[in-house]
Amino acid sequence: MSQTITERVIYTGRVQGVGFRYSVRALARQFPVKGYVKNLPDGSVELVVQGAAEVINGLLAAVAGHFEGNIHHCERRVIEPAESFSMFEIRF
Repeated sequence: MSQTITERVIYTGRVQGVGFRYSVRALARQFPVKGYVKNLPDGSVELVVQGAAEVINGLLAAVAGHFEGNIHHCERRVIEPAESFSMFEIRF
């Protein structure tokens, strides 16, 4: 079984006001991941996702494909989890 990692992804572009968080949550439910998606005050969106690396890659590819014209930049990095997640949710 693959090791669980946590990644923080920041999306910039036209990612607020277009149903981004709700679509990401719907996509995340198709993968065995936990974490959250949240709008940030600067107009970007933060995604913190926990799961196996290949599963996270699959989710992020699905997000990129779904919002191909909206995402201008995506910054990914592996982080130490500050909390444990029991599900994937939208945070406000």
